[in-house]
Amino acid sequence: MQNSSLPLNIANLKLLFSKNFLLVILISIPSAIIADYFRIPLAWMLGPMLAISVAALMGMKIVMPKLALSGILIVLGLHIGNYIDQNLINQMVNWIWTTIIMFFYIIISIFIVSKYLQKFSSYKEKTSIFSAAPGALGPLMILAEYEKSDLSQVATSHLIRLIIIITLFPFIIVNLVTTEAIEIEKFDYLAQNHSELLILLIVSIFLIFIFEKIRIPAALLSGTLFASGLLQITEVASYKLPDETINFCLLILGASVGCRFAEKTISEVLKNTLHSFVATILLVILGLIAAGVATFFVDNDFLTLVLSFCPGGIYEVAVIAIAFDLDPNFVAFHHIIRLLIILLVIPIILKLIDKKRTSNS
Repeated sequence: MQNSSLPLNIANLKLLFSKNFLLVILISIPSAIIADYFRIPLAWMLGPMLAISVAALMGMKIVMPKLALSGILIVLGLHIGNYIDQNLINQMVNWIWTTIIMFFYIIISIFIVSKYLQKFSSYKEKTSIFSAAPGALGPLMILAEYEKSDLSQVATSHLIRLIIIITLFPFIIVNLVTTEAIEIEKFDYLAQNHSELLILLIVSIFLIFIFEKIRIPAALLSGTLFASGLLQITEVASYKLPDETINFCLLILGASVGCRFAEKTISEVLKNTLHSFVATILLVILGLIAAGVATFFVDNDFLTLVLSFCPGGIYEVAVIAIAFDLDPNFVAFHHIIRLLIILLVIPIILKLIDKKRTSNS
């Protein structure tokens, strides 16, 4: 079960109590408090993300246990699940148009950004395609390794893009959104039926394993969302988690992004920074155009559409949507669709490249 989203084994359990993970927490909490003191948007994610990134690049031995991250992603899924009702299900019929727009956004993005990386960054053709895809780093790394592409270039390009997106978008949103981020509602959490939380967790974990088996992308989020929606609509179980738990989700997500730089060198990151920044700008511009086109087909807030077409990580963008109350279900749905399209399109593009090379040889 090593490659499972929920690796329930002794080795992974030990990581939860390791010195390397304790170091992550000891760095993350003060950095989050400092960022919050200076009123930085999404302080509990940005503070740890930047602090842990620096620590990783300095060579500090840090680790983000997969079980810790998986647990947080399930909590995130339960938070988003509170937004699911019959009205939302009825709205999904109208999302076919934004799904079609997403398809063309991905095709055009991969074409333009890969050409840029080939021409100005000397990336090889397949490496540039993996690096240009707006998301799906995990599955793409497996494909890239199989295709003998430069894994370091692919990973670094995606990580730098993620850092840029997570850092800039909260600042943009906080200046445009009309409500405060993470407004705490008065709600009697202790008066809830806590056995329903247990039911939600059991069904969520069961569906996560099922979704993983049938290879549905982002199984941790999609499985939990499906469980939450199904149980809530059928009135079997419903549970509202304290809004304060969002801060802990933010902290772990931010730290997990920083931990991905553990095997990178400063020179390696700097070498890819400029072209990754330009590639990110191109993807964001294309995303803004796609969001603008989508306004003709759905009535969602423009910022919600921007987040839906944002080339960031599904979990990181979903938590931004929750924090600023920007229709998290709509955003999460479109990021899951984006992953499905990428995983469908990339192998087809690779086959066309191989066919072209064969015909030219």
